[in-house]
Amino acid sequence: QVQLVESGGRLVQAGGSLRLSCAASGRTFSSCPMGWFRQTPGKERDFVAAISWSGSSTYYADSVKGRFTISRDTAKNTVYLQMNSLRPEDTAVYYCASGSRFARATMTPDEYDYWGQGTQVTVSS
Repeated sequence: QVQLVESGGRLVQAGGSLRLSCAASGRTFSSCPMGWFRQTPGKERDFVAAISWSGSSTYYADSVKGRFTISRDTAKNTVYLQMNSLRPEDTAVYYCASGSRFARATMTPDEYDYWGQGTQVTVSS
């Protein structure tokens, strides 16, 4: 059974930092591109960051570029999202997702096969 479990979300003040983790199991995630998305009530799920299956390429939404960093630890089957200089507009439920084996990393939610349950990040002003 494939599982993605996010953790690390909490309430933080503006300007602060958080590191989200996504622990994967039930699949060879080392060969899968991984992504982070976020969603607020009544809105569509937005792309945040993605990392290629090899870890050699990363991609970011313009709104988080320079503040967020995606990384992966193959040995731990875990993907991270380091979030610095947080802003109130970063408040959302954050989801990690896994794409198909050896596929390209993408910003499109529909191209990801598996999703976690989400973790809430709240940034207070």
